[in-house]
Amino acid sequence: MQKKLSGEKPKMSPTFDKPQLWWERDDIGYRKYRLFSGKQDLQVLAESAETPAYAYNAARIQQNLMRLSNALMKKSIQFKIFYALKANRYLPLVTSLKLSGHCGVDVCSPGELLLARQAGFHESEITYTGTSVSDEDIACLKRHPGVRVNCDAISTLRRLGAQCPGRSVGIRINPRQGAGYHAGLHYAGSKATKFGIYQDRFLEALEVAGNYSLNIKTLHFHIGSGYRTKDLNTLDEILTGCHWFLDQSPGIDTLDIGGGLGIPLVEGQKPLDLDAWAKVIAGHANRQGLEIHLEPGDYLVKDAGVLLLQVNTVEEKGGKRFVGVNGGFNIQNLAAYYQTPFIVAPLKWKPDAPTEKITLAGNINEAIDILAEDVELPAVSEGDYLALLNTGGYGSASSSNHCMRGRFSEYLLIDEHLDDSEIEFV
Repeated sequence: MQKKLSGEKPKMSPTFDKPQLWWERDDIGYRKYRLFSGKQDLQVLAESAETPAYAYNAARIQQNLMRLSNALMKKSIQFKIFYALKANRYLPLVTSLKLSGHCGVDVCSPGELLLARQAGFHESEITYTGTSVSDEDIACLKRHPGVRVNCDAISTLRRLGAQCPGRSVGIRINPRQGAGYHAGLHYAGSKATKFGIYQDRFLEALEVAGNYSLNIKTLHFHIGSGYRTKDLNTLDEILTGCHWFLDQSPGIDTLDIGGGLGIPLVEGQKPLDLDAWAKVIAGHANRQGLEIHLEPGDYLVKDAGVLLLQVNTVEEKGGKRFVGVNGGFNIQNLAAYYQTPFIVAPLKWKPDAPTEKITLAGNINEAIDILAEDVELPAVSEGDYLALLNTGGYGSASSSNHCMRGRFSEYLLIDEHLDDSEIEFV
């Protein structure tokens, strides 16, 4: 998994329309006033697909994986990357990651484990990091002895040990510190959470593991969802705190730092400084001779995905201009549940149209079904298509059939080099 990834970031020869928006990149932006993801004209896809529709850019996912791998390799860190399947389990996407040969997969349920196997991942390429692990979960794990389990409760150690004595496992700890896009996405902190074993019970956990000859090989933690450069001091403090745990169990040779790496969500935010991030990790891993396991999910797929929606209602209500679309928070819940903002982009840019502030409303009969508020766009009409950007993670995977409106389609975009001459509009 540490083989150097071939190729550099693909160069897209078509130029973007001007002015370029803050979120545009080589792989997503406007070309001749049409929104493209890679080689795909998203207006064409929306018109041919059944909307709502998710579209994921395979090349962007590979680029994200490349950046993580190269940052770690530059610091001479021994590492393995395990894609967090819970972020997006669309099988073509998962299969493309398997075929890349550069990552394994982290799962959190028997269903995810079986899907990973169906995508071609070997047991040795799978880690299992679950919570409130049931006896049924353990029965599944017993059938897959090559999967490394990260146990986040003494109860799990006891019941797994009874069924699988002598197995190599990891212990997930709770470091009492966390970080992320906001406090609601911290997985550890001053407030007690359900995740991991706290320091005051760690020796008890080791004793229980010893009773069943479980071989503790991995120390695991997860900082939260969406940490950025400003949070690296917290990561460093957590890694420093891990030394005490490592001293108690000298057989540990792997440190699993979870996932949770963040991306810019609004204008003005900077990408996570991966060189500084890797330097923090190297300062601990290399000194201790540890292999690092990493579980990025959202980081790999979030900015590779768009959700295509069609406008059905444009109307003034209570002094606000509401734009209603044919999808709601049941198929993309991050704004409603976690106050995570989206970028809203029309599939056809209207350069001469006046801009207006709109509130984007879904089609679910709930007050929280507001996808975006006070977004300034060129005038939107009924029948237009819009894209929600940064929706590649925790969209389809956490969707529901609320109001029986759970239908959507999904597409994996795979393309080659694009020339301006290839873009023809009629």
